[in-house]
Amino acid sequence: MKKVIFRNIAIVSAIFTVSFSVMLIANYFQIKDVNPLQTEVAETLKQLNDGNANNPMLQEQIRQLDLLARKAYFVSFNRLMTGVYILLGMLAVFFVCTHFYFSGNKDVPDKDIDPIDEWAVKTKARKYVIGGALGLAATALVFVALSSKSLTPNSSPLERGESVITKAEENQTTETDLFPDTSSQNLSPDPSPQESGESAISETQETAATETPEVSTVEKVARPVVSKVTHNAFRGNNSDGISLAKGVPVKWDLNGGVNIAWKRDIPRKGYNSPLINGNRVFFTGADEQTRELYCYDLTTGDKLWSLVAANIPGSPERLPETAEDTGLAASSAATNGKQVCAIFATGDLICADMDGKKLWAKNLGIPDNHYGYAASLLTFGDLLIIQYDNQKSARVIALDIATGAERWSKSRPDKISWCSPVITYINNAPQLVLMGTPSITAYNPGNGEQLWRVECLTGEVGASACSANGVVYGASEYSRLIAINAADGSVLWENIDFLPEVSSPVATKDNIYMATGYGMAISFDTQTGTVRKEHELGEGFYSSPIIADGKVFLFNTDGKVHIFSADDEFRLLDSFETGEQTFATPAFTDGKIVVRTNKSIYCVMLISASSK
Repeated sequence: MKKVIFRNIAIVSAIFTVSFSVMLIANYFQIKDVNPLQTEVAETLKQLNDGNANNPMLQEQIRQLDLLARKAYFVSFNRLMTGVYILLGMLAVFFVCTHFYFSGNKDVPDKDIDPIDEWAVKTKARKYVIGGALGLAATALVFVALSSKSLTPNSSPLERGESVITKAEENQTTETDLFPDTSSQNLSPDPSPQESGESAISETQETAATETPEVSTVEKVARPVVSKVTHNAFRGNNSDGISLAKGVPVKWDLNGGVNIAWKRDIPRKGYNSPLINGNRVFFTGADEQTRELYCYDLTTGDKLWSLVAANIPGSPERLPETAEDTGLAASSAATNGKQVCAIFATGDLICADMDGKKLWAKNLGIPDNHYGYAASLLTFGDLLIIQYDNQKSARVIALDIATGAERWSKSRPDKISWCSPVITYINNAPQLVLMGTPSITAYNPGNGEQLWRVECLTGEVGASACSANGVVYGASEYSRLIAINAADGSVLWENIDFLPEVSSPVATKDNIYMATGYGMAISFDTQTGTVRKEHELGEGFYSSPIIADGKVFLFNTDGKVHIFSADDEFRLLDSFETGEQTFATPAFTDGKIVVRTNKSIYCVMLISASSK
């Protein structure tokens, strides 16, 4: 009876052994050319995240795709190993049962088998069966080893079990994280030797390319870790006025050098705002002689390169007339981390790689604008977005940022304006929002399709839109503040109190923060549009408010800094003078602020007394 049981178990285990061996061999041929973590997919996710580094909703979607891909990797590997364990277990059962089944039998010496010698035939067959099972199992294990190599990570971050959205994971925060309790003022990043401020304020310092002693010093000092928090356009990555920077300084003295990492005179005049990407700072300048795009080192303040807008077909021989407070370089540049582009009041548009190599240039036509062209550029993935609203024609253009080729262009029924495009996400879908006269309009940034349009503005529109929680807000002096449901373009409410001239508002889920040309800083309830708090601060504002590290940072035209709590209370936490007129909006990254004044550009960083 026992022999029958051992025989039956041996037969079943042999069937399982053969089945799993065949499955493991087939698994090899299935996965040898198909990796569950395809490098191309990982790179696509990385590019999409780089182009939208300041969009939490999109980054959450990328995060979920990333997790699914990594889960696929580990599930595939775990299933493979489970198959190996089952195969080895079935082999063990087969050998044990076979051993006990034949334990009472004895082998006979090799001889010519008599066809009628049944016992000898079965003995020989037993050897073939066991040998065949062992051979098949060994073959399966060889293919398992080859399959493991196919699953072994060797290239992409996903294949290493890492996330392609490291930036998103470091930058992603909840609203509570964005706006923490501002009663705590622990803003002390660990300054590195390179950031210690040694010789940081020397205005006679030349560029790194011409100063051998400074280059030598830099080479001896380990460079600091560069923050992944970028500021890629006017008012931030999506031009929305919200930065994910942490540890931002809240006090500095420009004249005394306190918490000033470096300061440089600006080469040429301009009212555009600086950008930060990695360890690079970008801004532009122009005068009657030339128009230039500049790149400075964020850590040292050294000028890395400049690119002149010259020899561009269609560029006007005679410069257009502009107002004193607009000039030839009022538009801020934009970057996606691979290319950086700049536009000037001549209509000249230039693009370079991150090392300053000119990629392309073109003239969009001389702007017909009595103050001067002032709309800033914006990037969306591999697109460069340009709002080109002039006296006789208005249009929005999307160019391939790498080549300058037109991807789409749409005429607009609006009149001249000086505002800039904004990207917002509604129900996880991007919208390109443009202010104008007389409308606020949303487009699909991928193809230029108009999504909705609300005619609601009058006068000369200079402030840009903002958005939060699915609602777009627009405001302009001598017009109104309006809230629009961006899902369908319906108007939620309007208010005609305290309107901005140039400074653009910024919004959170609960509050809108705004600064006027006559010196008022105000907060509004996003649900009703009623005024919550107001501060009369004297001098007016051109610079736009930026929310960073739970606070609202605001510069008036005299360069006085006002810092408020980014909450319902909108408390004035501090105010102090810098001594230099400031029309531009500052750029933020972790532990640092870059400010462009009418005379200089400087970097604010918390510097301990011992490091000086």
